[in-house]
Amino acid sequence: MATRRPLEDIRIVAVEQYGAGPFGSVHLADLGADVIKIEDPRNGGDVGRYVPPHQSGEDSLFFEAFNRNKRSLNLDLLTDAGQTVFHDLVACSDAVYSNLRGDIPARLRLRYADVSEYNPRIVCCSLSGFGMTGPRRAEPAYDYILQGMTGWMSLTGEPDGPPAKSGLSLVDYSGGYVAALALMSGIHAARRDGIGMDCDTSLFDVAMGMLTYIATWNLTAGQVPQRMAHSAHPSIVPFGAFETADGWIVVVCAKEKFFVRLCDVLGRADVAADVRFNSAAARYKHKADLLPILQDALREKRSDEWLPLLREAGVPCGPVNTVEEAFLDPQTAARDLIVTTAHPRFGTVRSIGSPVRVGQMPPPARRAPQRNEDADDILHGLLAYDDQKIGALRTAGAFG
Repeated sequence: MATRRPLEDIRIVAVEQYGAGPFGSVHLADLGADVIKIEDPRNGGDVGRYVPPHQSGEDSLFFEAFNRNKRSLNLDLLTDAGQTVFHDLVACSDAVYSNLRGDIPARLRLRYADVSEYNPRIVCCSLSGFGMTGPRRAEPAYDYILQGMTGWMSLTGEPDGPPAKSGLSLVDYSGGYVAALALMSGIHAARRDGIGMDCDTSLFDVAMGMLTYIATWNLTAGQVPQRMAHSAHPSIVPFGAFETADGWIVVVCAKEKFFVRLCDVLGRADVAADVRFNSAAARYKHKADLLPILQDALREKRSDEWLPLLREAGVPCGPVNTVEEAFLDPQTAARDLIVTTAHPRFGTVRSIGSPVRVGQMPPPARRAPQRNEDADDILHGLLAYDDQKIGALRTAGAFG
């Protein structure tokens, strides 16, 4: 069995804040990467430290969720002294990772062209709202805005209701995953070829890319997507949420056999045999006739009565849980998805661990760092600065 985590030989200098960027790097930190989080002393560090509720001083549970297993260093990159320390970190690292507005990497000198003289193999990965090129590169962007801009909200919600965003910041989180993939791909290529590069990732690109088959349908065939009642699938029937006697369940019949089994459980073999419903194409054409039949039948029992019957018959299904109910699902415990850390202000913090699993070694669980908590280890230990040099750098404003 391996005794080292997969990314223990990777060091990342992260000029990151809030959600998308830290979400991407926390998975790398869980896999063993040394993520050195650069915090701006002019602004009190990462703004995520001050997100309510459950926030006190420079600590918040929001920040804890995104910054597990990282190290923190105050560094003012707008000063020459701060840039000196930054360049020394670049020299002994594999990547510079940032999530700032698209025009900021050039201003802060975070691009490959700015730092390659200190380390030709460095990978500079930028995750911004709109990327470092294009007419919107200098515009700020947030998940909600991008869900609206890229058509997501036009697809979400009930047909007769207003456009809706996802209950989670899926553009931010998907962007973090894409940036982490780009960064690790860049590091692989740099180690192979001896030359680093820029990785220009953007939340806009990610959100557009996730339109997938919806985009292909529209661009190629001109199909205009519509919001579907009860979060139904646009082409597979039945495939969506159904009301029971006491709540809601999701039933998915993506294959013919699943529909036949569903009808058997409902005691409606006649529906499965009906020529209007006996193929995927027929069900799609006649969904206005089929869905009310299924809905009426499913309202006759409680969710906890239907789900065992459907599962035993091999029909893909699941409850529409609350968040608390999702934590209580036995699969959550079986997969060790809840991690526990000790925190000086919050006591025991319970969080969701990374779903990225590589090898058998479980990820460590170290709380998010206090601001500048790791300065001594980084400056004295990693960079081998003596007290005189640190003092001079401090006087010159490197650390705020």
